[in-house]
Amino acid sequence: MRTGTLTGLLLALWAATAAVADQAPLQPMQGVPPSRESQVTMANYRDYPMNVWAFRNAGAPLHVVMIPRQGEIRRLPGPLRPELGEQAYPRGDGGEQTFDELFRSNYADGVLVMQGSRLLHEAYFNGFNGHSQHIWFSMTKSLVSAAFGLLVEQGKVDLAASPAQYIPELKGSGFERVTIQQVLDHATAIDFKENYTDPESDFFRYYAPALNLGWLPGAADVQPDSAEIYGVHDFLVKFIKPDPAVAPGEAFDYNSSNADVLGWLVARISGQPLQDFLQQNLWARLGAEHDAYIAVDRAYMPVATGGMNTTLRDAARFGMMIRDRGEFRGEQVIPAPWIDAILQVSDQLRANMAANPKYGEEPWSAYHNMWWILDEQAQEFCAVGVHGQVIYINRSADTVMVWFSSQPVASAARNPAFRAKLEAARAMAAGLARKPSLS
Repeated sequence: MRTGTLTGLLLALWAATAAVADQAPLQPMQGVPPSRESQVTMANYRDYPMNVWAFRNAGAPLHVVMIPRQGEIRRLPGPLRPELGEQAYPRGDGGEQTFDELFRSNYADGVLVMQGSRLLHEAYFNGFNGHSQHIWFSMTKSLVSAAFGLLVEQGKVDLAASPAQYIPELKGSGFERVTIQQVLDHATAIDFKENYTDPESDFFRYYAPALNLGWLPGAADVQPDSAEIYGVHDFLVKFIKPDPAVAPGEAFDYNSSNADVLGWLVARISGQPLQDFLQQNLWARLGAEHDAYIAVDRAYMPVATGGMNTTLRDAARFGMMIRDRGEFRGEQVIPAPWIDAILQVSDQLRANMAANPKYGEEPWSAYHNMWWILDEQAQEFCAVGVHGQVIYINRSADTVMVWFSSQPVASAARNPAFRAKLEAARAMAAGLARKPSLS
């Protein structure tokens, strides 16, 4: 595509996004009881503007289980530099906006900036606040991968082995011929595609209802004794087949079912429900201020691929631990070698990302261990969830930023609202690297 054509397309996308943002949308859940037109339902909870309410109250449309906080709360002093919210950044059409206005106009619900142990800035929009929970969606993948590192360090799992070695039910499925490392890198060459937009796709018809994250008429009433595919584990075993045209490891194809396999491995190898493993080994050790909760599938199993819900500051505590090589408050929460491995990116992983046409216009250099890599040299990487959820980590700037969003469009690829926020965050981090604050 010619540069001029691409630039014109991006400007048109930005203008369309801005036009939607400037409209006065229907406010969800208005009245007691709410009016019919403002009622959030399982069918519309991901549709803008209903998602503005639903993403911070995910326990209403979805089923959830708790991940309780524990121990002394790790206080985050600040915000110490609220003026950061007034700095100007490019907005995509040649103009500029302040950091806070750029995030607000691009559907952010809240944004937070940490440097060292200091909370520099935070801002909340549209009624969201510091005590509100918000769904992470696929940032959950990075959380589960971090916890999985404990089992790797304990020698309980071989990354070069097939997941079917630990989960015999996967024999005969598309996951039998792959390695666990390929699962972590979304390089499994399975015959199932991630599709958030086509209501006739297998994703919408089978996968999303099994996850209990998508609505189909009657899907919530399905009973386990009358359905071949009830929960997500049934889907992994009975539906997913290998793609004969692709060899495992040779292509990056982002697919949420890989994280479902990872969550199943954690539970099977540890002998604990996933939510209990996460609570005891991770959440109880972060000085979290609030309980977390995680959405469950139709069989009430935790959704490892996208179910976590926390406050903004508690997500930042997780991000700080990852930034600091698994250490938090002088305690090694996750093994440092497993955290370091995130940025050990091979030529094959870089080539896989470069060859995927969906991400050719995006800044990612690779995807590894359920994290999106921006710059290995600057140690800059992200956890990312649909509709605009990001934990941004930049070790060269000693910085963590977190933002939650309710974007109308799920995907991050070619999404001007997602791109504008990420570019502003990277620019702010570069400035903080030049003028670091005291930790």
